[in-house]
Parts: sequence; structure tokens; C-alpha cells
Amino acid sequence: MEMISILMLFASFFGLLWYGVPVAYSIGISTTVTILLNIALLPGITTVAQRMTTGIDSFPLLAIPFFVLAGELMNRGGVANRLINLAKSLVGSLPGGLAYVNTLAAMLFGAISGSAVAAASAIGSVMTDRMESEGYPRPFSAALNITASTTGLLIPPSNVLIIYALASGGAASVEALFIAGYVPGILVGLALMGVAAVIAYKRKFQRGERTSLGQIWLDFRRAFFSLLMLVVVVGGIVLGFFTATEAAAVAVAYALVLGAAYRTISFKDLPSIILNSGKTTAVVMFLICTSMAMSWLFSFEGIPQLMTDFLLNTVSNPILIFLLINLTLLVVGTFMDMTPAVLIFTPIFLPVVVSLGMDPVHFGIVMVLNLCIGLCTPPVGTILFVGAGIAKISVAEVIKPLLPFLAAMIAVLMLITFFEDITLWLPRVFGL
Repeated sequence: MEMISILMLFASFFGLLWYGVPVAYSIGISTTVTILLNIALLPGITTVAQRMTTGIDSFPLLAIPFFVLAGELMNRGGVANRLINLAKSLVGSLPGGLAYVNTLAAMLFGAISGSAVAAASAIGSVMTDRMESEGYPRPFSAALNITASTTGLLIPPSNVLIIYALASGGAASVEALFIAGYVPGILVGLALMGVAAVIAYKRKFQRGERTSLGQIWLDFRRAFFSLLMLVVVVGGIVLGFFTATEAAAVAVAYALVLGAAYRTISFKDLPSIILNSGKTTAVVMFLICTSMAMSWLFSFEGIPQLMTDFLLNTVSNPILIFLLINLTLLVVGTFMDMTPAVLIFTPIFLPVVVSLGMDPVHFGIVMVLNLCIGLCTPPVGTILFVGAGIAKISVAEVIKPLLPFLAAMIAVLMLITFFEDITLWLPRVFGL
């Protein structure tokens, strides 16, 4: 009966996805159908409703709507231009300097907003035209913006790391994941800059004018309070002043004060900001609801244990198992959005890697980076379509220039997969 239920679950889920049903509905329908047709789980409807409700009955999840609202406030608050100007002052005078500006600004804004979509939209809308005016092809600018925008999902505060902490069942704390994401996120950014440097050298992209120390100081002062949000939020968590959820509420208050100080947000803007944040939160929470119901069904049917036994009995080499899991997640990321992928595959793969000695925090960063790469690839890559749309070019035009940047991200993925100290040394320093 277990095998029949498993086949029924996956066949209905992937069948619905292939038919074009949205991911959240595909998860909910396939889970409900599987439960209803399994006599051991009657009454099925009540079971699904209970698991969906209890799945989001979690205090740490309150951080998500707050961070979404804080990101929306920062996006509307004129932060992007200040960060771009600071990045241009720091690296704009190098050969191909605007490519580094694009990357650095996307890293900073993505980290502050916690959203890759917001970073791709805010930075891409400004940088694409500016780069084109200085001789950079639009497909190249779009490819760089698309990949650089994902770094904000690794550099805290990151909603997807909160979701992974929930899916891990408490094996990984939000605080440890936040600290662990810094070095891998920065490494991805540096790798993208390295690729951009090689391309800039080959194509002889022009360098910008050298910026004076006075201008650098001025741009830093203008961006200082935007950058300070990272220190307040993450520093407060690490030092124990507040939890991740409380930090999210602090981030909202900080973003409101900052918007008022910059005079970029008024009271008349708040209804639309709150409405947009509410829509985003509703989508995320519904995905979490249905995914948690499916995760419970996985546990009930013993799928994680079956997967662990299968991999350990079939593949004896741990390196091959890690490579196989990475390959699976890379493929999953090409057709599934990040939130449901984390919630569905964490309960399946986490027991496997833990049995092989991988730390749950380490695996969380590896998983998120895998899925970040998926966000940049067809057929479902959200950031790919957003970045191409912002640059006003077709997806087909951006694929070729995207390949070397994806290769750089995969290289960093392999590095952090097999050298865990890259990810874990910073949490260990802070005792997390």
C-alpha cells in the first residue's frame, strides 16, 4: 500500500504540473487525492485541513510577512539608487566597472530587501540602460543582473532560510542559517565579478572615471542608514537582543523611519505597500500550507526513510550521493519555485545527508544555492523572466550570455558542498 500511495502522489503531482496547474494547487490536490484513496487515512479532508493549519502555526513564520513588508518599504524608499551610487564609487573605475557595480548593488539590495525579484527589478531597471549607454550589450547586463540578484537569498535576512529552518523540523536554527549564508553569498558575488572581469577584458569594456575619496565618503554617508539595517537586524539576532521574528518587526519599523527620513514614503503610499506585501505573503503562506500537508504525508508513508535506505544501499560513495542530490536539486529548481521545493525536498534529503555526517545548516545553504541556480534557468526560472522583462529582451537572447555566470555559480556550489568549513566557520565563531 505504501508504494501505491507514493506512486499515486508523485504521478498526480507531476501530472498536474505538466498540465499547467499552479504549484500550490498541484501540491494540495495530489496530497488530498492520495489521502482520500488510502483507507488508512480516512477521514481525508479533515486530515488535510488539520495539516495545512498546523503547518503554518509557527511563531518563526511570522518573520516572513514582516520581512516581505520591510522589503517592499525599502524597495519604495529609494534605497536602490543610493546603493548603486555607492557601488559605482567603490568599483566603477575598474575596467568593466559597471558590471561590478551591477553585481555589488544587487548583492546589497538583495540582502536588505530579502527578495531576488525585488533586486532584479530595482537594480536592473536602473543599471541596464546605464550599462547600454556605455557600450555593454543588454543581454550581458541582463544575465549579470539575473544571477547577481539571487545572492540576496543567501545573504540574510532571507525568507527562504526561515522556510528551510521550518522544514528541517528544528534541526537548523534561523540564527545559524543567517550567519552561515554570508560567506557563500559573498563567494557567489565574487565569482560572478570574476566572470564579468574576464568578459570585460576580452571585449574591452570601458572603465568609468576614478572617484575621489570625497565622493566615496559622500555616497557612503547617503547609503549608510540603508546598510545599517543589515547590522541592526542580523547583529540583534546574533547578540541575542531579539529573535528572527522580532528582528523582522524591527526591520519594518526601521524601513518606515528610513522612508520618512528620505521623504520617499508618505502615508498615502502605505495602503498600496501593505496590499502588495499582503498578496506576496498570501502566496507564500498558501504554498507553505499545502507543502506542509505533503511533507506530513511523506513522513506517514516513510518516504524519507525509504530514500535514505535506497541511496545508502545503492550508492556506497558519499561523494557520489552528494553529487546525485545536487544534480536532483538543480533539475528540480528548473521547473519548481524555491519555496515548495525547499518544503518538499528537505524532509526527503535531509535524513540522507545527516546520516552521512553533513550538518543540517550546511545542507540548508547548499540546497538554497542549488535552487538559486534554478531561478535563473528555463522553463520556470522566475528571476530569468523578470530580468529579461526588465531589460526588454527575449529570454532566448539572454541564455547564451547567462551560461558562464551559471557555470561560476555551479563552481561555488561544488566548493561549499565539499568544504563545509566555508559555510560553518562563521556560525561556529558566534557559537551557533
